[in-house]
Amino acid sequence: MISLILATAARVVQPLLLLFSIFILIRGHNAPGGGFAGGLVAAIAFILLLMAYDPATARQSLRVNPRHLLAAGLLVAAASGLAGLAIGEAFLTAIFFDLPALAGGRVELSTVFFFDVGVYLTVVGVTLTIVFTLAEATEDERADAARTAALEEASERTR
Repeated sequence: MISLILATAARVVQPLLLLFSIFILIRGHNAPGGGFAGGLVAAIAFILLLMAYDPATARQSLRVNPRHLLAAGLLVAAASGLAGLAIGEAFLTAIFFDLPALAGGRVELSTVFFFDVGVYLTVVGVTLTIVFTLAEATEDERADAARTAALEEASERTR
């Protein structure tokens, strides 16, 4: 049974949680936070939908298979580590570079940020893969139990 209050709150809060997770990701580059914490907050945004509705609604809202996020995150994290090798340094050596900003000025980025993005995607992918798998297994068990109960009831009526 879907709670109207939880369903309404989930639709309002989910985008805010996703925005906050990106803030944590970006802030964590130079302060507490980062890819792991941001990834958990992003996963919670989809878990909230799962609790308010069902696994199918949460998956549809994600629009991507969580395993693909996991794979993309691993690739991004590994690529950020390989950047150091490309310039003759050790694996995972931080490389810093400046980019022009829209309002003039410069934005300092490093491979550390891209590593954090990889961790973010990996955490979202792993967490949602586990949670969706458990939630779908629970739904299947409930459906099986309902079918079994219906069959038992039907067999008792025929006696």
